[in-house]
Amino acid sequence: MLWYHYASGFFAGMFFANFVPHYIKGAAGDSFPTPFAKPPGKGLSSPTTNVLWALLNLVVGYLLFRFSRISLGDDLSLIPFFIGITCISIMGARNFSHKDKV
Repeated sequence: MLWYHYASGFFAGMFFANFVPHYIKGAAGDSFPTPFAKPPGKGLSSPTTNVLWALLNLVVGYLLFRFSRISLGDDLSLIPFFIGITCISIMGARNFSHKDKV
């Protein structure tokens, strides 16, 4: 695998992990921050916006996953994928921990 396959695996993990909170909050009918809120990433977006944003993250994550050539038989290709999931999950936990406190 080439270096850009590992990079796309990292970003695939980030997009897949970012899909989860937006989809869950949107499908539950709850508002949640998105890049389209005012201010971006801090204000709350509608549940519909969150579901659409989640689905876009899912599509981009899938395309990056396919491009990255991640394989269960190649443990080295899975490492950047899981690092991407870890990074965006920790960023989200820190960034959104205060969203309900005004």
